[in-house]
Amino acid sequence: MEVIILPGAPNVGVAAAGILSRLVAGKPGAVLGLAAGASVKRVYAELVLAHHNHALDFSRVTTFNLDEYVGLSPAHPASFHAFMDEHFLGRVNIDRRRVHLPPTEGDDLAGLCEQFERDIRAAGGIDLQLLGIGREGHLGFNEPTSSLASRTRIKTLSGLTREANRPAFGEHEVPLHVVTMGIGTILEARHCLLVADGAAKADAVARMVEGPLTAMVPASALQLHPHTTVIVDEAAAAGLSLRDYYREVQRNKPQWQR
Repeated sequence: MEVIILPGAPNVGVAAAGILSRLVAGKPGAVLGLAAGASVKRVYAELVLAHHNHALDFSRVTTFNLDEYVGLSPAHPASFHAFMDEHFLGRVNIDRRRVHLPPTEGDDLAGLCEQFERDIRAAGGIDLQLLGIGREGHLGFNEPTSSLASRTRIKTLSGLTREANRPAFGEHEVPLHVVTMGIGTILEARHCLLVADGAAKADAVARMVEGPLTAMVPASALQLHPHTTVIVDEAAAAGLSLRDYYREVQRNKPQWQR
């Protein structure tokens, strides 16, 4: 696991977008796993700038999103469909036929989740999975105690997660159920790129990177991945006991790794 510590949240967004931009420029038909949420807004803003200012072409890119609320209309402002459209998909030249968001409606939702997995495999697998991390250490909507071998499926949200997401819903109830890629699905991506900023994420980041591998911190499963990059700001890195070592590693990278 590569841990990159940068001064502030804007630096995190620029660095993560740079990794994504280089992938798309070098592999125009890349398959991207995408996340929604506050942590990735800056990443998408930088990608949009790269598209408009440097002609970064997304027309052949295929995308798969991590998660979505069950039963929520894609037009609902709190849906991740709406988030993605506002912050990324609606602002670049992506082919909507190549965009895949988790199924959230239908009589056989479990079967549709299995089809989502087959669609990922049919696309050749995910080249890079963009991730944030929840305060409890979850990835996507994989709550604590989620199986580290789990696949795309329906999950019931914890009270803490629903409370954290309540501001987006105003006076309306936060949905109880979601569809999310599983930890096993995430770990099959060829590159996992996780971003986090702010002191509120410091404990989760520390437990993910340096804590024991445990289903109580689903993000700790990234310790098993052969190519994970974690980019955090100073505030989110505050709980890392080896943060000086991570800085030293970055300063002394051999040229071929840069």
